[in-house]
Amino acid sequence: MFKINTHLFTSAGPLAVEKLHQLGPDIFLDLKFHDIPNTVSGAVTSALSLPGVRLLNVHTLGGLEMMRAAALAREKSNGPKSQLPRLIGVTILTSMDNSTLREVGIAGPAPRRVVKLARLAKQAGLDGVVASPQEVRAIRRACGKDFLTVVPGVRPEVGGATGRTGRHKSDDQARVATPAEAIRAGADYLVVGRPITAAPDPEAAARAIVDEIASAQPPSVATSAR
Repeated sequence: MFKINTHLFTSAGPLAVEKLHQLGPDIFLDLKFHDIPNTVSGAVTSALSLPGVRLLNVHTLGGLEMMRAAALAREKSNGPKSQLPRLIGVTILTSMDNSTLREVGIAGPAPRRVVKLARLAKQAGLDGVVASPQEVRAIRRACGKDFLTVVPGVRPEVGGATGRTGRHKSDDQARVATPAEAIRAGADYLVVGRPITAAPDPEAAARAIVDEIASAQPPSVATSAR
């Protein structure tokens, strides 16, 4: 999938979705809706009219009723149920660690908060959550194997796509893992941006990450993924 975030959507709007969808891949519309329930309901309804959207997200910190409003808006859609996007909830941004959580008044270690928010998202009728690779196993235990985990904060080793994670000085991600580590933890989707777009050779970087993902999967899964 192509991920369209608020940067691109603010710049180009729905036209960005249409143009990227014309290239073939599906769309992850990463706009992180976070507002009162009625407003989020309307935003989800509008997003459902865009072509090729297969993943759509809201902020879990908007609360149970907001997430329920989002899920209900999706269910009320007139489109074929098989074509409706999966609705997921952003838990704690991967740029935040325990210190930054305390600054905004959220107590407790990040993994514990993430799992609690994942349970709330499941209760609200969402299909899964966005969480760092470090919380995937705990989410699986709490919410079941069919609950989607979409994982940003994927950082290959600096200078290569395997081994221990490395971080550039300008990187704002705090809770990270390598592609292989995220896959072995049970991630359903990896979100990979800057390790490819900021690489000297983006195509080679993308291929190295795909190879690392394949090496971390059982042979049957790796073959089908290619």
